[in-house]
Amino acid sequence: MNRLLQIVRTFQRARSGTSAVEFALILPVLLMLVFGIVVFGSYLAVVHGVQQLAAEAARSSVAGLSEAGRASLASGYVTANAASYPLIAPNHLTVNAATSQSDAKVFVVTVNYDASDMFIYSLPSFVPAPPRSIVRAAAIPRGGY
Repeated sequence: MNRLLQIVRTFQRARSGTSAVEFALILPVLLMLVFGIVVFGSYLAVVHGVQQLAAEAARSSVAGLSEAGRASLASGYVTANAASYPLIAPNHLTVNAATSQSDAKVFVVTVNYDASDMFIYSLPSFVPAPPRSIVRAAAIPRGGY
């Protein structure tokens, strides 16, 4: 019994491995936080890029004289500028541009992006994944005529 008590006291006084044990306990949590920030940050960068494409396409469509001309300008803008966003694959974008159903003086550009090829969806299933389809729209009034 005396020998066991001496081993317990020696173990209580030993402090040489506590930093290593604490580091081993904290490191997985820290890595998950950093990895989550990077992964979901890249997803949010794609969402922001799609919204920017929709907004700029809507602004460029103002120059069109007809609905077909405005739709062509909006689609052309997205096609020409999608490659400037490094996380967006231009071939996964679709554009729908038309006059708003609720207001005839408003032109709406909707950009759809199929994000299912992003690396975020190859993560284990315990990580909650955002929607695979990103849809962003921008509306712009045609003026007072």
